[in-house]
Amino acid sequence: MADVVSQDTRGTTYADITGLQPWVIEQLNQLKIHQPTPIQYHCIQPALEGRDVIGAAKTGSGKTLAFVIPILQQLSIDPYGIYALVLTPTRELAFQIADQFRGLGSPVSLRLTVIIGGLDRVAQGAELNRSPHVVVATPGRLADILETSPEFTLKRIKFLVLDEADRLMDGRFDTQLRTIWAALPEKRQTLLFSATVTDRLQRMKQLATSEVFLWQSTNKQATVQQLDERYALVNPIVKDATMIATVLQHTEEKPRGLILIFTNTCKSTQVLSMLLNSLGIECVALHSMMPQKERLSALARFKSSQVKVLIATDVASRGLDIPLVELVINHTIPNLPKNYIHRVGRTARAGRAGQAVSFITPHEIKILLAIEAETRQKMTELKMDEAVVRKIMKQVNVTRREQEIKLNQTDFDERRNINKRKRLIMEGRDPDEEEKKKQKRVKKLRKAERKERIQLIEELEKKKKKRQAGKGSHISEGVADEKIKEPKSPIK
Repeated sequence: MADVVSQDTRGTTYADITGLQPWVIEQLNQLKIHQPTPIQYHCIQPALEGRDVIGAAKTGSGKTLAFVIPILQQLSIDPYGIYALVLTPTRELAFQIADQFRGLGSPVSLRLTVIIGGLDRVAQGAELNRSPHVVVATPGRLADILETSPEFTLKRIKFLVLDEADRLMDGRFDTQLRTIWAALPEKRQTLLFSATVTDRLQRMKQLATSEVFLWQSTNKQATVQQLDERYALVNPIVKDATMIATVLQHTEEKPRGLILIFTNTCKSTQVLSMLLNSLGIECVALHSMMPQKERLSALARFKSSQVKVLIATDVASRGLDIPLVELVINHTIPNLPKNYIHRVGRTARAGRAGQAVSFITPHEIKILLAIEAETRQKMTELKMDEAVVRKIMKQVNVTRREQEIKLNQTDFDERRNINKRKRLIMEGRDPDEEEKKKQKRVKKLRKAERKERIQLIEELEKKKKKRQAGKGSHISEGVADEKIKEPKSPIK
């Protein structure tokens, strides 16, 4: 629990943070938030002093309040216009941040607006013209408004916040961020927060406009101690059946607990949700191809426990705080360890217990090793009941194929491409040129991700060569990369 309670914050309250006003402490008490987490304890005071702050701690460690509290306190002293801009990579996280601002900011009559894609642009422009105190935005829609509405200005903001800063600055949003930076005042207070800060830390420092206060969690383990991390080594043929058996077992043992399943693509997310619903397991999907209203509706149904299973792409991997999530499943394991860390961080939050299960095929063993090297935590193998998997395998595989055919008949990918081209043409951009730019960005990102993954594996191999061979029976302890044997299928 080092990122929720540490030695220097044990027994502390928000009253121990120098400079925090009584009304803020009272509001926190009313919300039953009594003890600051380490990142809050260390970062709120420097932010109140006007210093730029970079904070890094595990997911679920209270980073949002670390910037919400100082912004609201300073706003209560000097309220005017657009006071703070908060940038975040996903629409869902933008709404969650807005909820925390509203909950804590009710005593100061906070005016707030959320600017994201997928909603009415004209209505959002009208909201900005009413000069809200806080704007929470995704980079794409905000950059679009800045480019097409010259009368709109951000030159008076006092705070710039980058939440999930590593994701915002990994290259995906570079074009939009350049537009936003050009619209910002030179003198401002910059707050950057992330669960994973690596080689991009120096780049983040360059955004600062004053003395920088840097705080990083001292806990080397990248995932929280309350998280039970497991893997299941499976043949691809039985992966779906094994996953569904895991869902059924968890639902039977913990009927109130929520389950979050991650996949890598929108199409696989849609297929899996159709598969589970066809098998009588009620679930909802969440991916970037869904209309925004459907995304919000799916997330609301999951948060309120109307459905117990959510199948999502990585749009749900960042920052979302849903207390009842007790199990995270990686149906497809992410290529980068940092993405794994963010995914499994959706459970075991704020001191609660949780479990994460990742399904690994034989050719993904190197990815498992890289994840363990990054998290400094060994996963234990999940033992499944082979009889249960064998019993449902045929039905699961046949049903999945039926759902894939149904989805293909709806021209799932084709409709997406047509709508995207229409949108680009309406914005005055050449769809073919935009596609070329996108391919260049994707190629660059994949190259960087591959390089990062190779470096992690090389570091792990160097450490393994220094240790004596034959320690333990864990898959990570004696597997030479050149001698990997394909494991037996769970189904004999």
